[in-house]
Formats: sequence, structure tokens, C-alpha cells
Amino acid sequence: MVNHRGSSHNHMRTASTAKFISRKQSPRAIAVYIFLLFAFSIFIFVFNAGNIVEDHPAPVISIQSHPQTKFLQTADDELWDAPSRHGLRPCIKPTSRYKAAHGSDRYLTVKSNGGLNQMRTGISDMVAVAYIMNATLVIPQLDRRSFWQDSSIFSDIFDELHFITTLQGNVRIVRELPKELELVPRARKHFTSWSSMGYYKEMMQLWNDHQVIHVAKSDSRLANNDLPLDIQRLRCRALYHALHFSPPIESLGKLVDRLRMRSGKYIALHLSYEKDMLAFTGCTSGLTDAESEELRIMRENTKHWKVKDINSTEQRIGGFCPLTPKEVGIFLQAIGYPPSTLIYVASGEIYGGDARLSELMSFFPNLVFKEKLATKEELNAFAKHASQSAALDYIVSLESDVFVPSYSGNMARAVEGHRRFLGHRKTITPDRKGLVRLFDELESGQLRETSSFSDLVQQMHKNRQGAPRKRKGPSPGIKGKARFRTEESFYENPYPECICSSKVV
Repeated sequence: MVNHRGSSHNHMRTASTAKFISRKQSPRAIAVYIFLLFAFSIFIFVFNAGNIVEDHPAPVISIQSHPQTKFLQTADDELWDAPSRHGLRPCIKPTSRYKAAHGSDRYLTVKSNGGLNQMRTGISDMVAVAYIMNATLVIPQLDRRSFWQDSSIFSDIFDELHFITTLQGNVRIVRELPKELELVPRARKHFTSWSSMGYYKEMMQLWNDHQVIHVAKSDSRLANNDLPLDIQRLRCRALYHALHFSPPIESLGKLVDRLRMRSGKYIALHLSYEKDMLAFTGCTSGLTDAESEELRIMRENTKHWKVKDINSTEQRIGGFCPLTPKEVGIFLQAIGYPPSTLIYVASGEIYGGDARLSELMSFFPNLVFKEKLATKEELNAFAKHASQSAALDYIVSLESDVFVPSYSGNMARAVEGHRRFLGHRKTITPDRKGLVRLFDELESGQLRETSSFSDLVQQMHKNRQGAPRKRKGPSPGIKGKARFRTEESFYENPYPECICSSKVV
């Protein structure tokens, strides 16, 4: 059965269409139709072009010139933003059980040893030791015989008056021994490293025969763990509140402002690639035979370095070597920092000079040293004073947006711990052992220097950026005194004793 209604309707529509086509159109109407057709074609082309998937990655667009680009802004946040502190804050006030030390006629004299940060942490330990032993602390003598040959005295590097007055409610501190005690016999003591509070209570027996105890070395004389909370907080008050740098050094903290005027954000790179560091660790990867021999001779001739025969290959594979300048460049590039990143290099004289530094500059040409930021006149006061010069590097590193140490030496540990204390500022600690494996695979061609390598590096360092965590204990299986060497330093991570939640007093 035929649907006549539908046939009639189709016949009428066909007739109407024919009538429309046969009608003569005006030139103006034709122009409008052509314009609309052209506009519609352009719209279709633009819409489809936006969905084309390219075979090659699109060029990176500068965030500063295109702040509205959400994807790039997110990536920038990941590179520069500090990890969440989870409501943690510094907490170094004494507990209700704390008893301030009284003035004592027993005196502790101290000879600090090592470089700047070894002395800083050692002095803080001696403040706590003086408290435990109920002694008056005499302003420590600084190390003048170490590799750095620095003739600075305490007041050249530290604000002596501030140190004394800040701690006056905790420990009595004097500038020098009373004259009547200068010639009396002293108990000369090498306190045992990483000692407990009980050890120093036993040492108080020395007061029975002596009024003055002289401490020959100050570094690592207190345990990292298992000390009373008030002793740990006293160490933090000494290091972070009392032991400020001297006014001339603090005044050059304006180097930070000069850096920020160049580029709003910057990385402070502690590049541990000095001659003494390489000789001490026995790391010679990438060096010439002549350079390796020079380092071996230096190690052999340095009496207080106990280990002389070192296998460089084993050191490197074990992650015990500083990253080379080239390795640092590859690492930071893999993390995602662009070549334009401003990097302040905190270091002494780089072994191999400009030739070796150029290996880093090929990745990041925007390197800055304190010699470029400060005038000659400003730096003259610090000439031939390595510890004072290191203090400038410390300040700039502490205030940086990101701190990256190429090796876990005294400076790196001290800066990292201080940044944790101040609010867990971003600190990227390279996994040197893991990176060496990746570098070797990259060198051999097993890995290509592409996104896959970057992904591996970024994943490896996802949890190594300064986020809050409790201090690491000793390595498993190690017993006796040796276990203390494998613990994380108290000053590298003073959590939880000196960092707590806002609810804790």
C-alpha cells in the first residue's frame, strides 16, 4: 500500500525547491552567501587544526611571557615550590622541666676543628656539653691549622655579643678565662664522638681535680639520638638563634637581593668539586692520570686522613663521590630546569678550573659566583679567610628558592637542616648511587637522553625534595660505635625535637 500523503508532500517540496532555484538572485545576495560560506570554511579549518596531534613536541613557551598558560605554570610550580610542611613549625622553647644553668667557677675551654660548618655544629654541641657538666663556656678558639689555613678568630665570623647574651639564660659564656686561672693545670680531654648524656655526667668527675677542662676537638661530640628533649632543643637554640654571623658578613646578605634582581628565583648549587674533597674521597672519575696522581699524593701527605688506599671505581658505584660538574648539568636538566635558570655556585676553587666548569655551563650558562655579585672592595675583607667566605655562600644557599648539594658534606648537611628548621624549604638531594647507574646506562647507549631518562630521574627524586620526615636511624646490621656513623646527623634533620606541629608546645 502506497503512502499517498508522503508522496504528495515530497512532490510539493520538490516543486518549491525548483521554484527557488529558478528565481533570479540579486548580486548583493550572492555576495552574502559567498561570504558566509567562506567564513564557515575558516571556522572548520581552525577547529580541526587545534586537534592535530604533532609527531614532534611543541616548543616550550616562556612562563614569564605567557603567565596564562596553565600547563606551564603548573610545571613551574613543581620546579620551585617548597614541599608542604603539614602544619609543622620550629619549636625550641625549653620544657617546663628545664632548669637554667647557674654561674659556675668551673670552666670549659674548647678548640673547634674543621671548616666553617664543622665548627658551627661543634660549638653548638659544646654549649650543650657545658650545660650538662654545669660549666662556664669560654668563647671557643677556631681551627687555624686545617687545610683552609684561616686565621679568623671567633668574632671575625660570629656575632660574639649576640652569642653570649642569647644563651645567658641557658649557659654562662665568657670571652676568656679569668687571669688567675690562665696558668693553672688543665684537664686536656678528647671527648668520645657521639657520646650520651650519661658519658658527660661521668666526665664531671674531672672537676674533683681540675677547675678547667680543655676540649681538644668539638665536632660530633654528642649523640644524634636518645638525648633528653631539652638538650636537643638547646642545641637548636645555640645553632639557629645564638650563633649568628658577624655584622660584616651579615651585611653582605644583600647578595641575595642582587640575585633576585637578575631573576626572581634561583638555585643555590653547592658544588663540592674542590681538590681536597676529591683527594679525601679518592674520586677520580673523568680526571686525567696526572690529576689522579696529584690527588693520591695529596691524600698520602695529609697525616690526619686515615684512609690512603681508595678504589675510585668502587667509591663512585657506591654513591660516595661528589657529582661532577657535567653530571650536575645532566641531573638538573633531567629534573626539568630550563637552560635559562639562574644558578648560584657555592664552592671553593673548582678542580680543573674553567675547563671543567664549562661542562656544567654547556647545560646552564647562567652561572653566578659571589665574585660576580660582590665588588672587589666588598670581598677584600674576606680574602684569605676561607671560613668567612664560606659564610657568604651559606647565607645565599640558605635563602635560595632551591638548594642542591652535589655531595653530602658538612656544608650540605648544615644548610639542609637549617632549611628544614625554617619551614622545609625546597632542597633536592641527589641520589648519587642511583644516578651513577643511570649515567653509565646513558653513556653506554642503554638509555637515550630523552624523556625516558628524565622520567627515571624525576621518579627517583620524588621524595628527596626536603619534605618533612623523621631523622633516619643507623643502617641495619651495623653494631657498636660504627652504627653512629651511619645515622643521619641531628643538624641535618632536627625533626622531631626542634620541629613540631602547631598544637605542640
